[in-house]
Amino acid sequence: MTSLPSPLVVDDLSFRYRDRQGAAIDNISFEVKPGEILLIAGASGCGKTTLVRCINGLIPRSYKGDVSGKILVFGEEVKDWKLSQISQKIGTVLQDPERQILGTKVVNEVAFGLENLGMPREEIYQRVDEALNFLKITHLRNRETFNLSGGEKQKVALAGVLAMRPSILLLDEPLASLDPASAQDTLDAVRTLADQGLSVLMVEHRVEDVLRIHPERVMFMSEGQVRYLGDVAGLSKVVNYREVKLPAQDIIDRAKHDPAPLVLSPLPGAGKGPDGEALVKFKDVAFGYEAEREVLHGINLEINRGDVIAVLGPNGAGKTTFVKHAIGLLKPKSGSVLVNGRDTREASVAEIASMLGYVFQSPSHMLFAPTVREELAFGPTNMKHPKDQIEQEVKEALKIVNLSEKENDPPLALSFGQQKRVSIAAILAMQSKILVMDEPTAGQDYQNYMNFMDSILKMPVFEAIIFITHDVDLAVIYANRVLMVNDGQLVADGKPQDVLRDFDRLRANRLIPTSLLDLNLKRFSTTGRFMRAEALAHI
Repeated sequence: MTSLPSPLVVDDLSFRYRDRQGAAIDNISFEVKPGEILLIAGASGCGKTTLVRCINGLIPRSYKGDVSGKILVFGEEVKDWKLSQISQKIGTVLQDPERQILGTKVVNEVAFGLENLGMPREEIYQRVDEALNFLKITHLRNRETFNLSGGEKQKVALAGVLAMRPSILLLDEPLASLDPASAQDTLDAVRTLADQGLSVLMVEHRVEDVLRIHPERVMFMSEGQVRYLGDVAGLSKVVNYREVKLPAQDIIDRAKHDPAPLVLSPLPGAGKGPDGEALVKFKDVAFGYEAEREVLHGINLEINRGDVIAVLGPNGAGKTTFVKHAIGLLKPKSGSVLVNGRDTREASVAEIASMLGYVFQSPSHMLFAPTVREELAFGPTNMKHPKDQIEQEVKEALKIVNLSEKENDPPLALSFGQQKRVSIAAILAMQSKILVMDEPTAGQDYQNYMNFMDSILKMPVFEAIIFITHDVDLAVIYANRVLMVNDGQLVADGKPQDVLRDFDRLRANRLIPTSLLDLNLKRFSTTGRFMRAEALAHI
């Protein structure tokens, strides 16, 4: 009896983008079996997304350059296949769901691929409902896609791919925008699909989360090459624990042999302001995008000098809507928001920008300039900073986000993780007093996000920092105050050690306790503060 060919074989694959020096991926070979989950890990910009683009046919059709080697799908070479042919066998969920969603309503978006195949209407609706049910998002069926949160968009993009019933599933950072409980649901769904015979390649920085569903193998990439391909047990021995975020105990075991990291002190800007006035004040704020649907209900809080605030909560809870009120992008339907004592209804967005700088969740909402350097110079130029000061601000911001060598590259030609860092650098260059970041670590490897968060906390210009995150560990390491938002209400506000020790409340707000949080709570009586795993290794 002859055995069936493997769903996917990649043979000696190399690719160099037309407008860049050096190969993005180099001599990559591997095979994926039916029902296997292959986790692909590595630093931001190491070639993971390029590999995905080669497999799903976007290279060389949409991204031009020099390609060599072979890709076989069920024994057939795919280089002459049409994209429509490839998409029936290989489903892809992109890193940035904004780039994938075309339909105005969720039901139309999920049906889009099936309609293009000319399927009967009845079968389309059956498959759409099946995909929505499977991902537990039936309640989103008739919602406008524009008004969905980033995490909800991520799930809708996945539903559209699953409705096509591919044999191979490529997931490029599928957890980046998801709250921890949704990430767990998505991973459980992926495990179920693999157990039913689907082959899954998952590019992901949230390695600890993926290990919970026992991927059959792990591939570790660095500088466009495969450095490790094998079982999970061997991963922590070969990877750089600073690049790939391993479970906290694994980091502690490795880090105890290295020098202890510096302990960060609070913001240099803390304690400024003799007037005692809050930087930002919310008074009974209520808001809704649609007349009949209120998103925020009666929010009251103050943001003060020295606050490093993590905003946690489920997808669709109103976190981004809340933060957009602080920066004047949205105005309350009732109540008021005061920035430096001034009502945001009376101030223009440009006026508020000198006080608050905002990094959007999706970099594609921010980036437009032909080069990274021009992108970073745009804000300071508009704010009429002196020319020589702008040069200095741009250089410093590029250094902080580790992109100095990319200053002449087009921002939209960079990887998603690099684009995200450009969008952060663009706001850093403006030197606003309050830095507001929506999902700053999406698409970032561990080393990059630790480096730029460390650098930001040392910058004397910032009087307060606010970041929305689904990464509980980011709140553990950096925040001195945690806000928990759910269903448009503030359900908790306090020190991380007070808010995060209540595991029942965490789970009720779709947050999952992590190995780092657990270790910090156990050692809190000794340390008196929350710390990163590398620092705990030396206690």
